[in-house]
Amino acid sequence: MATRTTRSGPPQQGAHPDVPVLSDAVLNRALLARQLLLRRHRMGVAEAVTHLVGMQAQAPNPPYIGLWSRLADFSTTHLARAVEERLVVRLAVMRATVHLVTAADCLELRPLTQPALDRNLRASGSGAHVAGVPRQALADAARAALAARPLTTGELGTALQERWPDIEAGHLAYAARALLPLVQVPPRGIWGVGGQTRYATAESWLGEPLAARPSAPDMVLRYLAAFGPATVKDIQTWSGLTRLRTVLDGLRPRLRTARDPRGNELFDVPGAPLPAAGTPVPVRFLPEFDNILLSHADRSRIISPEDRARIFTRNGIVRATILVDGFVRGTWRIHREDGAATLLIEPFAALTGADRAALAEEGARLLAFAAADADGHRVDFTAPVL
Repeated sequence: MATRTTRSGPPQQGAHPDVPVLSDAVLNRALLARQLLLRRHRMGVAEAVTHLVGMQAQAPNPPYIGLWSRLADFSTTHLARAVEERLVVRLAVMRATVHLVTAADCLELRPLTQPALDRNLRASGSGAHVAGVPRQALADAARAALAARPLTTGELGTALQERWPDIEAGHLAYAARALLPLVQVPPRGIWGVGGQTRYATAESWLGEPLAARPSAPDMVLRYLAAFGPATVKDIQTWSGLTRLRTVLDGLRPRLRTARDPRGNELFDVPGAPLPAAGTPVPVRFLPEFDNILLSHADRSRIISPEDRARIFTRNGIVRATILVDGFVRGTWRIHREDGAATLLIEPFAALTGADRAALAEEGARLLAFAAADADGHRVDFTAPVL
């Protein structure tokens, strides 16, 4: 392992001198390799989403952009078809946040992450309003209401008000989403198609029950394969779960360990990619909410603390970003006017001529994918956002 890493100065105080220290550059390359961003891969949607252990997906379109950046010859129809054929679904899971996951992972990961949804409900504004309602009674009532057909949030809340008329419909529906595995059914999640969100239970939509004995160790191993090397806190940040130290201790004989430049213990699965720090990296456009920016407690391997404040907005939006040499170096957005589409790239610092040219070329490809219906395409750069 040491032959494939770079060391970053002397070991931190308290670190073990015989344990490799992995620089942020090495951790960056490992993350990019495991997130399928060092090159575009030839694999199907379900295979990619399985490898990534889901993709954060509060909005319908970001997973399409995320897969376009990772897969060769990807088309919007590939993911749309997978949604329609129920190979993948969107529901609240890790961090109590909506993710696009495979059908198999829906059934496995949703029961594992129930504690995160419970905690989120207690901390939410709805939690206090439904505190006096028996959890099982509310879950049973919601399941019965959804038995006939998928319902919108408003329809589900109104149906639950028949039993609890003194509680606002929105609070009841929010609680139901936390207590039950509710998937967002098509046409929600289909590229270019609007409409209200409608919910069905995962069991009814997929025709299978949730896993009776989901495996937390398996979940941790898959996280490490997709995001590692990582600390216990990193895994807890990604999953929304707590007290995972015991799981890591049980897995320790099967894992390799290292330290980051700050002396934190890192866990990893043997055989997972660990490229050299100087491995070439293409520029990449990442969508809003990409999990590569949200799945570590310490995100130094992908973004600086100063730049992190630039992309995480006060209203909970995680802005779409550009990667240059593997790190977040700016944001992007597509502006449409008079039938034309303009890709606006906002760098955080001055770009080299080579990086600017690479971004313009990749940006033109992004426009051809994401704004195929536009009458014209243009790539513009703003002055650096200092």
